Formats: sequence, C-alpha cells, structure tokens
Amino acid sequence: MGKSYQGSRSVSLKLTWLGALFRSHPSKLFVAFFVFLSLPTWGEWTPNKSIRFIVGNPPGGATDLVARILQQRLGQELGKSVIVDNRAGANGLISLEILKNAEPDGYTVGLGHIGILLVSPTIQKVPFDSIRDFVPIGLMVSMQNIILTHPDIPVKNLTEYIALARTKPRAMQYATSGIGSPGHLAGALLEMMTGIELTMVPYKGGGPAITDLMAGHIPSFFAVISTGVPHVKSGKVRAIAVTSQQRAETLPEVPTIAESGIKGYSAINWYGLHAPAKTPAAVVTKLNKALTTTLNTSEVIEQLKQRGIVSTPSSSEAYGQFIVSEQKKWIPLIKQAKIHE
Repeated sequence: MGKSYQGSRSVSLKLTWLGALFRSHPSKLFVAFFVFLSLPTWGEWTPNKSIRFIVGNPPGGATDLVARILQQRLGQELGKSVIVDNRAGANGLISLEILKNAEPDGYTVGLGHIGILLVSPTIQKVPFDSIRDFVPIGLMVSMQNIILTHPDIPVKNLTEYIALARTKPRAMQYATSGIGSPGHLAGALLEMMTGIELTMVPYKGGGPAITDLMAGHIPSFFAVISTGVPHVKSGKVRAIAVTSQQRAETLPEVPTIAESGIKGYSAINWYGLHAPAKTPAAVVTKLNKALTTTLNTSEVIEQLKQRGIVSTPSSSEAYGQFIVSEQKKWIPLIKQAKIHE
C-alpha cells in the first residue's frame, strides 16, 4: 500500500516519532510540530493514475451515455483521466462482480442502478451482496423510463397500446435492456396495474434494443428516456408515455402513464457510483466531492437535461439510505409480479 492508505497507522507512527524526538531533543519540538503537520495522512489522498469507471452495458445505452457525459469533467476534478470500461452481460451483473473483486484503492469505480442492485438480487442468485460488497460513493442521476413503439405499429398512445395488447395476450413484445432491468420493472408494473399480458424480450443493453426497434425487429421498447430522445425527435420511433409522475422537460408533449388513465403509476430509474467494499473513507470522500462538483457543473447539467436526465448528487450516506428505501419499496412488488430469471 502507498503512504496515502496508511490511515491511523500513519498517524500513530507520527506521534511515536514526535515523542521520541521530544525526549532526545526537546528544543526541536516546535520545528517538529510543523513537520508533523506537513506529513501525508488519509485525508490527503490524491489519485496518481487513471480511474477505471466500469459500466455494465455496451455503448449506445443510457448507462454508457451518463458515464461519458461525466467522464471528462470528473477526470478534471480528480486530476487524472477517467476511463470508461464497458463490461456488458447479464444485465450488468458481470460488471458488479468485477467491481467487487477490484482492489479497494479508489482506482476502480462502477455504476449501479435499480436493475442490478435491487431487481436482479431478488430474482436470481448473484455473485455479490448489494449492500455488503460495495461502498456507495453517491447518487448521480434520475430519469424517467419511456414507452417507445415502431412507427408501423398502429398505436399512437398508451390507451391504444393497451387495447391492442388485450386482443392477443402475450403477442405484444417489448424490449428491455435485460431481465430485471428498470424497463422490465416498468413493464411488469404496467401489466399488473392493467391486467394485460406482454412478452418481455431482454437485450444486453439499450443500444442494441433501440437498434432493433428502429429496424422493426421488435414492436416496442420500455427504455430509459435518454436512449429514446434523439430517435423520437428524428421520427424514427414513437413515444407514447413516460413512466414518472411528471412529464419530461425534453419531451413535454409525451403524457405520463398516470395521465393516460393508469392512476398512481410511477417507475423512475436512477444511477449511482460505487467502489469496492473496504475502500478507505477518505478516498470515498474525495470521489464523492469530485462527483458532486461534476454533477453541479452547468455544462454537465445541460448535457444531461437535453437527454431527459436529472442531475441528483448526494452524499455517500444519503445514497446508501436511498438504496435501502428503494429495496423496501420495490422488492415486494418484484415478488408479487413474479419477475424471474
């Protein structure tokens, strides 16, 4: 370990050194005091190499987009480059296993969201514990999900979508970025609240899913809003509803699911930053400070806003509490909806 990680042992050695110096040379204590203050401690951690930012989805989806929007400015705040490392597969579970096994030294961080931290551990065996194996650095962003359809599908709103789905139970397919993903959760909630039966088709990320939607290979997609915005604006796909309780600023003409007649419906998505367990507290504090500054930067806020994403920085402690509250909210619903691997 480098001297930045010696922690309390470092402080103890300094005090021992000072005591020995005072006993042998009392007159030099004044000078030694200032030398003591100048010696490095945990609180002075500064990265001396690049930071690896693991994202559990391929390029083109919302997770990758957020990571790349933050990448440059976060690197500036830390004084070292931040490298996005896409590790797609198993709806992000592979990425969290890699993060779990990384050195807890601040040089590897990873993106977490409701799908891999809450849903997947509830519906299948996963190689990590969402709380025990990771340190929450801070909440990053929140966003709506959005229901997209191919222009050739004869529906222009959610009411027509539901009516069409009722004619042939399970015939209507919808893409998601994977089993247990936020889109899957949003779709399952819609089925439960309306009584319709859909067929979920999992992809390895939002990028491949939106590509297949535009090509007409699948009729609909429950997507994170940032994935759909540019394609909705270009007319390549149609947006019929957003899953939050408020309309999206970037697509104000698209109604909410609640406005479309499903009262009380709400399913938002969020992303946060994590480090491996046992990462020193001062390192987490440094990373949180850099992340918070980045998320409060006007250009970052604007870039996110253009894609329907809201910057939502928080402390490490608040993010940890938020994850626990989300578990209490969603896990009973996941079990009731019988979402499974």
